[in-house]
Amino acid sequence: MSGEADALAVAEARRWLGTAYCHQGSVRGGGADCLGLLRGVWRALYGAEPAPVPPYTPDWAEPGRDEVLMRAAARHLLAVPADVPDRPGQVLLFRMRRGGVAKHLGILSRVTRDGRWFIHAYSGHGVVESALSAPWARRIAARYAFPPRD
Repeated sequence: MSGEADALAVAEARRWLGTAYCHQGSVRGGGADCLGLLRGVWRALYGAEPAPVPPYTPDWAEPGRDEVLMRAAARHLLAVPADVPDRPGQVLLFRMRRGGVAKHLGILSRVTRDGRWFIHAYSGHGVVESALSAPWARRIAARYAFPPRD
């Protein structure tokens, strides 16, 4: 896990704050969903997308219970073990309901004595920085880190 990549990821995510929500979008200032935000941060860090992104529906494969987002994160990011402390720059995957597939993500932006915050694109809100409150924290399904930059 690279301190440089972590810091750059947070700085880039902050540049996206205020971007409107747009399903399947990934354009800073134009429109993005949560995956589009992560894709935009990835492009800023590494120069290109890690893989083509096929069209996807807002329900994120819930009917078939397919962990599409979790598998993609495991392919391109580094898993953060449960015993590793939270650190800005980590990618958080969320299950929006108990027993559902992981279908939302964000980037941990701040960790202080007073709490934790993350940046994400949220329907009806756009790209925002939110407190990682108890309702959000209990939905975390996995944490990942960006790989070191070459």
